Amino acid sequence: MQPVFDFLGQIPWWAWILLVLAFIAIRDIFFNKRHTILHNFPLVGHIRYMLESIGPELRQYIVANNREELPFNRIERGWIYASAKNENNYEGFGTDRDIYEANYIFINNAMLPFKVTEDHPNAKDPYFLPCAKIIGEYNKRRRPFRPASIINVSAMSFGSLSARAIESLNKGCAQAHAYHNTGEGGLSPYHKKGGDIVFHFGTGYFGVRDDDGGFSMEKMIQLVNDNPQIRAIEIKLSQGAKPGKGGVLPASKITEEIASIRHVPMGKDVLSPPTHSAFDGVEGLLQFVEDIAEATGLPVGIKSAIGKLEDWNKLAGIMEETGKGPDFITIDGGEGGTGAAPPSFADHVALPWVFGFTEFYKIFKKHNLCERVVFIGSGKLGFPARAAMAFSMGVDCINVAREAMLAVGCIQAKVCHNNTCPSGVATQNKWLQRGINIEDKAVRTHFYFKNFRKELLEMTHACGYEHPSQFTMDDVEISLGDKNLIKNLADSFAYHKVAVPFKSVKALQNCPYLGGNYSKKEEKKEVNKMKQKDKVRY
Repeated sequence: MQPVFDFLGQIPWWAWILLVLAFIAIRDIFFNKRHTILHNFPLVGHIRYMLESIGPELRQYIVANNREELPFNRIERGWIYASAKNENNYEGFGTDRDIYEANYIFINNAMLPFKVTEDHPNAKDPYFLPCAKIIGEYNKRRRPFRPASIINVSAMSFGSLSARAIESLNKGCAQAHAYHNTGEGGLSPYHKKGGDIVFHFGTGYFGVRDDDGGFSMEKMIQLVNDNPQIRAIEIKLSQGAKPGKGGVLPASKITEEIASIRHVPMGKDVLSPPTHSAFDGVEGLLQFVEDIAEATGLPVGIKSAIGKLEDWNKLAGIMEETGKGPDFITIDGGEGGTGAAPPSFADHVALPWVFGFTEFYKIFKKHNLCERVVFIGSGKLGFPARAAMAFSMGVDCINVAREAMLAVGCIQAKVCHNNTCPSGVATQNKWLQRGINIEDKAVRTHFYFKNFRKELLEMTHACGYEHPSQFTMDDVEISLGDKNLIKNLADSFAYHKVAVPFKSVKALQNCPYLGGNYSKKEEKKEVNKMKQKDKVRY
């Protein structure tokens, strides 16, 4: 053997490289039966596939300009990152947007802005911006709820996101007085870190299902009694990324922890069907809502993407006739989506949020329901200007999903469906998750929400209003890209928003149903700390 080793040791390094390349070339030409490129272009074909595999990264960091990427461009991501780190989120030398492009948003400022007096709540706390409506007030639920933040975390379940990401978001919500929607994966231990909870379930009834996979009212009552931080319940009819499509949780992905949280068996695939088994039809949905609200005492709402309008007309008609119905409705846009969905669904099924909400709101306005229902918008609304537009159209709160993911470290790698998320946010890989510093990411979530509210509030004051709920559809104009140039939203979408009952921000602050464990004294201390940091930043 020694002569063999001596002979091999005499071969120069470049010869080894040539031998390896020759081996690869021979394999590609004579043994490769699947890849035509590798067969026809040995060696060079491998370079092509390598470049293709890192193409998204090359485009993201080198090729694409600041306003070019989708779903969130570099400027949008940069604003969220800077806000989450409480760093300078300004830009210099004016806008680089094409302000003459179609669908560009213009917000009409007032000649004289709203004056914040010394005794105004926002003079001491410029981040205080709760919902102007109380969820469950009209239907006289036993535990009504006023969200202490107009921006909150949308439905993203444990399983879709990692445990550390969920825990970071919940702790951040607790610090920012926002609520955290659980998504349909059930209430996990990582949701129980101090933030208000909106418990969300879909057709799989995870967390509140019986042994046969149906809805269990007994488990729902027990869940609410055991977890007082649950402030509302949301029934998912559909979601923006894949409305009307069910899903399968493979047995291989079900850990003991997930099985316990979702109340599903180990070793079996778990089906989430496209339709609910707990009720039938619009009448059944309305009765289901009322049954849960009566049993738990909590406000109950529904979430849906918008497509056909017949059933929405029917629901609104029954609500007007009976005086019953959901306390809040979350409208998701077809552009939404944080997990995995077929491209045909993600790209084409359901209306974008602006068009969907417009059609939905007109129906509820026609039936005189707008004052009794809290409307929540979800679909790339996590930027102050888009939020101002949404409030002018009739929303009372917004939910953010991908924006919240960015705040805790998501880099828009767009591999959520592969379980290989490099930032550890959308993966169950333990190694990748370990990179998330929970305390640091919680603070970033908190800063993103607070700086968002502050900027939206400053825009509101610039328009002469005290609260975003006062925006009207005459306050926002949109470029039509033709000879009409621009029109306000009322002329563009052919309706006027119903005025939201609003007295003052001080009245909201003193509301007994205000959520988020908001304390004026504790918040004043936190605000003083942030103001000191602002002086350092600027």
